[in-house]
Amino acid sequence: MDTQPLVLASGSPYRKALFEKLKLPFVTFAPNIAEAPLFNEAPQQLAMRLAAAKARAAAGEFPNHLIIGADQVAVLGGRMLEKPGRFAAAVAQLHAASGRSMCFYTSVSVLNSRTGRQLSTVAENKVHFRTLTQKEIEDYVRREEPYDCVGAFKVEGLGIALFHRIEGDDPNALIGLPLIQLIDLLRRFGVKVLDR
Repeated sequence: MDTQPLVLASGSPYRKALFEKLKLPFVTFAPNIAEAPLFNEAPQQLAMRLAAAKARAAAGEFPNHLIIGADQVAVLGGRMLEKPGRFAAAVAQLHAASGRSMCFYTSVSVLNSRTGRQLSTVAENKVHFRTLTQKEIEDYVRREEPYDCVGAFKVEGLGIALFHRIEGDDPNALIGLPLIQLIDLLRRFGVKVLDR
């Protein structure tokens, strides 16, 4: 049984909190990689490439580990979104999303830095927004300040009040780490979450 230590290659407090749900010992490492999309790169491909690159970026620091990288890309009306960063941009993202659907592609990649074996997958989720008033949008943004969240909401918090439906592979993926897919990948590397 491979008992290599686990590394979460992410500086995200949201991903760290999700990974802690698995009750596995791990350390975190914040990789520094360029995240710009390549020319004509599809959202799913971008998420997969960046998740894999984040895991590889940690390999030099952790040469005998299982390293987990993750990335998320959100799309609205065929356009990839960025983290809003400030109040006005968050309001604009939610205004654009009102009454529409936003797609999220959240990839996770696991790298065995000792052998070089790497497996990746992507979870797809679709968020269907209610028709929102300007007052609802501004009230939400003031209360939750989702400036570091692509899509300008926190599904694990009050953001759930913005939707009328969510569909997809794993609700955790919307927060940034698809745990169902991650557990499957870890099992393929000999790591059990249950029955250890």
